[in-house]
Amino acid sequence: MSIRTNKMKAVDVVLKQLMTTRNKFDERGRDEAFDGKLEKLRLNLNKIKDVFVRVKKNEEELLDTLAEVYGHLRKLEQRKLDEEMDEICKRIRDSAQKLVPMDGFDESSKEEDHKPAQIFQPSQHFHQPHEEESWAKEDLFWLDGTIRGCLFSLLMFHENVVIRKRNIINLWIGEGRVQDSHNKTAEELCEGVIHDLLESNMIVHYGNGKSPILNKFRILPSVRHTLKSYDLNENAEHHGYILRQFFDGGSVKNQLVLEKRTVTLGDWYFGDRIIRTVFNIGSKYLNFRPKWVTELKNVEVLQLGRWQDSPFHHIEVGSQEFLKNLANLTQLRYLSLRGISRIFELPSSIAQLEGLQILDLKACHNLETLPNDISSMKSLTHLILSQCYLLEGMPKGIEKLTKLEVLKGFVISTSEKTPCRISDLVNLKKLRRLSIYIGREAVMRDREFESLEDFVALEHLKISWRGSDPSYANIHLPRGLRKLHLECFPRKSFQELFMPPKMEDVLTVRELNISGGKLESIDVDEKWRNVQTLRLKYLKQLNVDIKKLKTIFPGFINVEIKQIGNYDSYMEPALD
Repeated sequence: MSIRTNKMKAVDVVLKQLMTTRNKFDERGRDEAFDGKLEKLRLNLNKIKDVFVRVKKNEEELLDTLAEVYGHLRKLEQRKLDEEMDEICKRIRDSAQKLVPMDGFDESSKEEDHKPAQIFQPSQHFHQPHEEESWAKEDLFWLDGTIRGCLFSLLMFHENVVIRKRNIINLWIGEGRVQDSHNKTAEELCEGVIHDLLESNMIVHYGNGKSPILNKFRILPSVRHTLKSYDLNENAEHHGYILRQFFDGGSVKNQLVLEKRTVTLGDWYFGDRIIRTVFNIGSKYLNFRPKWVTELKNVEVLQLGRWQDSPFHHIEVGSQEFLKNLANLTQLRYLSLRGISRIFELPSSIAQLEGLQILDLKACHNLETLPNDISSMKSLTHLILSQCYLLEGMPKGIEKLTKLEVLKGFVISTSEKTPCRISDLVNLKKLRRLSIYIGREAVMRDREFESLEDFVALEHLKISWRGSDPSYANIHLPRGLRKLHLECFPRKSFQELFMPPKMEDVLTVRELNISGGKLESIDVDEKWRNVQTLRLKYLKQLNVDIKKLKTIFPGFINVEIKQIGNYDSYMEPALD
């Protein structure tokens, strides 16, 4: 049908054609980068799906845009779609916004049903009128110098953007803004900074308001505007980057912010400016000249990977040769290659980065090989390998990284490919978070999981199974464990797989997440009575009785059930 035949179905028609087009492109050979762009288009179309129902005027511009997009899709014009996708999505958003009054609607209004909603409103989940008035300009100068410096470092992000706390903590650690004290780790001190900024109303909790835990936040526009006025006037935009300069602790700091779609590092000359931080805000394609390391020899933070949650923020490198030069960045403390495609091997030379504290390789889906031995990386506190599904094993020397606090994506496969085992990690006395990925052909040593009982500092544990072989049992849980996440659970019964530290002990687990697998019943005993948060997802063989759950877990406060047996969706209350 023509886009103009029935404007109420215009978006649906484009969405249907989009799915057909994606299938045809997949048949030609899947292009992950281009498919991500098509998915971005689909998400933008879904956001305006009911726009014609709510507003029936000023639609001609939007219809023209949709008709043009439909034509590109129908004619399989990949080149045009590839080159102009960002502009197309922007035109769709801009056209749709013109259909809705900019004042939107107040969710607290009694006339809510009679006012049109403001679509693409970035702050509708967390903005309250009093928030903009709950701080004063002089409050900024009463902040501790460390806290104020942390806040200034966030101005590289665009206005109203939602920022994940975990990414910012890594940034601050990498920039050296906090240092371990005798009784607190750098991460705990960063948590304190976040708390102080929230208490002083400089940042706003993002979410539905029902979870007390802050995972995401944003800076209020008025706070950001005031802070920006203290930036130096030398900020410059060239070659797809922004060189941001500001005073911090009495000295000038420089942040190199990558924004343009395609950026080539090594094309710039910074003179006597010392670059300590490189952060990729929006670049999708990264290239490297041979001299890039010379220009950035003093860098401490190299965030080239994705900081957004969505996997559709695609990042690609022209070649992985640049990795061989990383060993020359002797001051590097934080390296993120998260979500970058076309990285197949991490060179052994990277183990020379003895000062590196955080190495984030999450979702490097092409990554197959790590260095053989990383025991020389003595400063590592965070090693993140989650969602690197092609990795077949772990390198030697992890058990010697005594400062390690976070280890995610520890792979168990064959004994030959995984010289380091779970039991070898017991000497990591600072390890607080551990996620384990059990491969399809994993070879488990006898009593392998019993060693978990001796992990004295472990608070968060995640175990993921790729295969369905349940032969390994008797997983002994650490004494101080507070959060347990099980993915693709291989057993029908829950209780038979886990053992408390001692038979007489009550588990300290406060949060239990189970997603996917063969679980049919939750048959736990009273040792699990401390569970307060329960999440059950994608367990098609599990039938849930809410009343029974409350009996099994008498202390639980929050429960989330999604696609479970005879339940489609249940939340009490909703969780972030």
